[in-house]
Amino acid sequence: MTAPDEPALLPGRWVAMAALLMANFINLLDVSIVNVALPSMQHAFDATDSQIEWVVAVYILTFALLLLPMGRLGDVVGRRRMFLSGVCVFTVGSTLCGMAPSIGTLVGARVIQGIGGAMMIPQTMAIVPALFPPRERGLAFALFGLSAGLASVAGPLIGGMLIAVDLWGLDWRPIFLVNIPVGIVAVVATLRFVPSLEGNKALRLDFIGIGIAAVALLLVLFPLIEGRQVGWPWWCWAMMVASLPLIYAFVTWQKNQAANGRPQLVPASLLENSGFVRSVGFATMLFSGMPGFFLTLAMLLQVGNGLTPLESGITTLPFSVGVLIASFISGKLGVRFPRERVCAGALMMGSGMTALQFLIPGAGEELSRIALTPALIIAGIGLGTAVSPLFQTVLSHVDGQDTGSASGAMQAFVQVGGALGLAVMGELFFATVQRELPGAVDPAAVYTHGFSLAIMFSTTVFFLLALWVWRLPVPNLGEAAPTVDKPHLV
Repeated sequence: MTAPDEPALLPGRWVAMAALLMANFINLLDVSIVNVALPSMQHAFDATDSQIEWVVAVYILTFALLLLPMGRLGDVVGRRRMFLSGVCVFTVGSTLCGMAPSIGTLVGARVIQGIGGAMMIPQTMAIVPALFPPRERGLAFALFGLSAGLASVAGPLIGGMLIAVDLWGLDWRPIFLVNIPVGIVAVVATLRFVPSLEGNKALRLDFIGIGIAAVALLLVLFPLIEGRQVGWPWWCWAMMVASLPLIYAFVTWQKNQAANGRPQLVPASLLENSGFVRSVGFATMLFSGMPGFFLTLAMLLQVGNGLTPLESGITTLPFSVGVLIASFISGKLGVRFPRERVCAGALMMGSGMTALQFLIPGAGEELSRIALTPALIIAGIGLGTAVSPLFQTVLSHVDGQDTGSASGAMQAFVQVGGALGLAVMGELFFATVQRELPGAVDPAAVYTHGFSLAIMFSTTVFFLLALWVWRLPVPNLGEAAPTVDKPHLV
């Protein structure tokens, strides 16, 4: 029997969670599957290096720029409505990507995908506190890590197989079209099972704040993404420096809006919440070490050592297996030992990637794919161990009505961190390859050297974060759920 002070459990909450995970899955699947197909796209369209890079970059840029306003819009109009709309837009964008007749059209369709992703993803974690009591949230958040692991496993494998099979002569196009049936199932499941949370009509959008934040993020992300292609001219550094006063202006504007009772993009209470700000900064740095790692590892395996996309995907599979293992363990641990688990995860990520530097082939050596397995499993277990308690820590400091904004803010900064890591690790890797490859007797050794230099960034970050985590405030994960509008099934 339910205790008087404990809210009744929501019927169908795990089926509703499945719909949220489907959306999270197709978004993450799209990221991993596109990386496998980039060489095929470049060949099909005879695209330049810069054009093919923008196939990835424009999605990151659109996604990051819109996460904050879309998270807030979900608070205003209702998270279920925004989530459902985002799934539809993302599915339409995937269809247009699969039908694109030119590289320019493909880049434009990726913008639509980014809009859809930004609409749906902040709502996924924002809906969780309304579905589950505190004691079940550990497992719920762990399932996001599980879906990430499944997507990272399925992406390279599905992409490699679809390209190898050349389904109906469509070459790379099925990698986008595969999102259509998944999107349709997610829409049907959402309509039937996801509870409808009424939006707070008293909230309004802060259009000036949106503009300031968008320009500030653009000034940071554009040079990070494009800088290496154009040789890091002075204007790249000027843009990033110019973002600093805009960031200050944004914080000041949000505080003035709050003081005058006007709407804010990021509630001033969040900006003044040291626990939330420090936790988001931690998440930003943690995820800065991941995209660059997978990019440089894929280049090492496919270009440096001649593996096919499918062989490369199978080689990196142990990392995803590690994430899956840790996700199951996190579900069992629930909300216990959050800082200890984040510390252990960061240490394992750093240790696994450090070990890789001793396992990848040197000059005149053959690549042993099986030898990479233990290090990749350890790194994957580390990521899966850290993610769930970190997400819980971030959102534990947030009032219920601001969870959409908090989720959007966290994920926007995670994207900024990913772009930062890509820029730093990409610069270390490609600069080394371009400098040493001409005339090299053993090209594979050049790629090994570039990879070793690149992952020094991620390993350093992870080991430092294992120390920084003890400076984060202890989250109150055992307290009652934040106050939110009562959900109801439609």
